[in-house]
Amino acid sequence: MTTPAATPARDSPAPPPARTLVTGGAGFIGSHLVERLLAAGDAVTVVDDFSTGRSDNLAAVAGHPSLSLVTGDLSATLTGSLASSTFDRVVHLAAAVGVQLVVDRPIECIETNVFQTAEMLRYCRTHGPGGGPATVLIASSSEVYGKSERTPFSEDDDVVYGPTTKARWSYAATKAIDEYLALAHHREHGLPAVIVRFFNTVGPRQVGDYGMVLPRFVELALEGKPLRVHGDGTQVRCFCDVRDVVPALHKLVGSTAFAGRVFNLGSDVEVTITNLARAVIAALGSRSIVEHVPYDQAFGPGFEDLRRRRPDLRRIQEAIAFTPTIPLDRTIRDIAEHIQTNQRGMPRPAGGRNAGSPTR
Repeated sequence: MTTPAATPARDSPAPPPARTLVTGGAGFIGSHLVERLLAAGDAVTVVDDFSTGRSDNLAAVAGHPSLSLVTGDLSATLTGSLASSTFDRVVHLAAAVGVQLVVDRPIECIETNVFQTAEMLRYCRTHGPGGGPATVLIASSSEVYGKSERTPFSEDDDVVYGPTTKARWSYAATKAIDEYLALAHHREHGLPAVIVRFFNTVGPRQVGDYGMVLPRFVELALEGKPLRVHGDGTQVRCFCDVRDVVPALHKLVGSTAFAGRVFNLGSDVEVTITNLARAVIAALGSRSIVEHVPYDQAFGPGFEDLRRRRPDLRRIQEAIAFTPTIPLDRTIRDIAEHIQTNQRGMPRPAGGRNAGSPTR
């Protein structure tokens, strides 16, 4: 008896690419994330008003068939060209950024951070697959911890802010409101929202225009100018390369298992700002010197800052096995190389919004 030949199984059709929206996608962190998402096969839509985002940040993926770029105000875009669009996931990086902007234009900072996030969350509730919710990652900041003296900062720690008469703390308050809103949408409407608190993300494409300390130091060191350290320089920070941060963002937004949770994201290796300046000078072989500038002179009378800012990384290590791998000296050299080859002679951006990097 002859056994009939088995019928070859038909190949299952490939799943459609994930549709991902990145706000502030032409900014520092956003552009690195866009490159990773495209490499993973996503269909990516970027919204950026280019107030701080730069078109050259997306040069490596310009013309990519799976990339759509929408230029304009985020609020107008959500009710305009993207009103009928749907997305599997959203990464909301657009924000007012930088200590200098907070000091100079606090109204813009407060309204941008709170209003745009509120509109983004409402949008995500009904613009996911089948008109349901989209998974959304909300970018927050280590600034949320305020001037708490706990070390290291854990996600469930209390937060401590200065008085409302100190505009310095308005940024922290806006990011805290963003978190409250996202968690409320998760509880009340089942929105799969995850929150990431960045701790001083650094790397190529970051600029020093808005108080971002490392690229500012690198720019000055390349020119042989003094590196101006605010205060006495003993304040402690932790710096994490964007190329370590972006894979973590991809994992966190890629699963609803992290919905309703808050994660610190950064390095826990501490360095004083004075030693950071010295590290830049040493890594670049610069002739620059370190100068200390009083806070009052840099930001005006009564400016307050946090002495030590270090994250507790246990939660994100348990969730996605996150471990930074890129050393600070490599980051410094790569920032310098990027500045020398891509940014010299380019005009400075004129705003402080939608850069996608709420760290300093």
